[in-house]
Amino acid sequence: MDTRTNNVSLGDLQGIVGEANAREASGTDTIDGVQPSFVAEPGSVENLSALMKFANDAGLTVSPRGGGTSTALGNPPRDIDLVVSTARMNEVIEHVPGDQVVRAGAGLKLRDLQERLAGSDQMLAVDPPERGAGATVGGVVASNSSGPRRYRYGTIRDLIIGITVVLPDGTVAKAGGKVVKNVAGYDLGKLFTGSLGTLGVIANANFRLHPRPEAARTVAVELADTATAGQAVQTVMHSQLVPSAVELHWGEGAKLLTILVEGIPPAVEAQAETANHLLKGFGETRTLSDEEADNLGPLSPPGGPGAGDEVSLKISFPPAELTGVLDSTLGACSRKGLDVPRMTGQAATGIVYAGLSGGDEDGLVAVTEELREIWVRRGGSVVVREAPVSFKGRVEVWGPMGTRLELTRRLKEKFDPRGIMNPGRFVGGI
Repeated sequence: MDTRTNNVSLGDLQGIVGEANAREASGTDTIDGVQPSFVAEPGSVENLSALMKFANDAGLTVSPRGGGTSTALGNPPRDIDLVVSTARMNEVIEHVPGDQVVRAGAGLKLRDLQERLAGSDQMLAVDPPERGAGATVGGVVASNSSGPRRYRYGTIRDLIIGITVVLPDGTVAKAGGKVVKNVAGYDLGKLFTGSLGTLGVIANANFRLHPRPEAARTVAVELADTATAGQAVQTVMHSQLVPSAVELHWGEGAKLLTILVEGIPPAVEAQAETANHLLKGFGETRTLSDEEADNLGPLSPPGGPGAGDEVSLKISFPPAELTGVLDSTLGACSRKGLDVPRMTGQAATGIVYAGLSGGDEDGLVAVTEELREIWVRRGGSVVVREAPVSFKGRVEVWGPMGTRLELTRRLKEKFDPRGIMNPGRFVGGI
């Protein structure tokens, strides 16, 4: 326990959140090798506010946590004294089916929210890969996580219409509203989206909803090579198809491009027929069963718990460059003796996840830096999603930020002047 927590007792935290809702941290709470001192679970916005005020006054460094599915994202923290878990703030606070809006607590698991909304034939149109592992509403917002359906519906940043946050000093701030047309005020929702817990703690958020589709079909085409992959994606993007997702599945077992179409049954059947017609010039096509489509995706990015020494990269690029991304990744890994067991991605929105393994750490670092040099220059980025701590010590996981870094630093100083929120984990070591 360091000097900051010498003057803080477990009883102090239990006096705020309740005896059963604060404990000493254990090894399972470690973030990239850094173990916190305490874990506390507030049960309301007021409770969270009191906890953050106490932490700020005591100078405790704080890491917010939802389902813990994105703790591997970011640089290793400089230090963490207190993990603030939103697990108890897990209610659907308000759902107005007629307005197609919902307000949910940050600790509500996304899969539980979707189940609740399904009773009204509605959905929050995001499908991040972490949802199956227990991702929460607040965690998805904080990490700006998205999945295949972002091609049609956008990301969580496009769907959030209001937010309540607790700032590091305990101040409760709200922005947005309960209706889609409300755009008044400072847009804290978009500012906190992707902030990775560095500006404050998300307490709850409002989202616009979409009707659940009545029917869905997934059409797949077997790809012969990387050039065919790029050509097939461009053909789909420049056609009259309106798919919900265009996904790449590239590995030793299969090389597929899948097209998901959703809507009312007659339209889905027509769209699936059109997709088959468009894709048959690129390889063998077939319509997947629901079971096969579920097993294919949405796929979790390579990496994750138990991935060992694997390095998981998120490569963003102009969608027309898909072939170049595949070729550069496979080529760089081949030259360094690395394996790329599979790549998955949102091919039509310009995102590919690649898991690199084998070889030594020098090779992993060299390939990451080579790919970053290529794709930053060509308008993209390479982010290290997951990697061993030793690797993160040699590579800036977020990559270069350019002129955006100074603006990000200024925002951090405005919202968190004492620097207690997730110190070191965000871009530029913020």
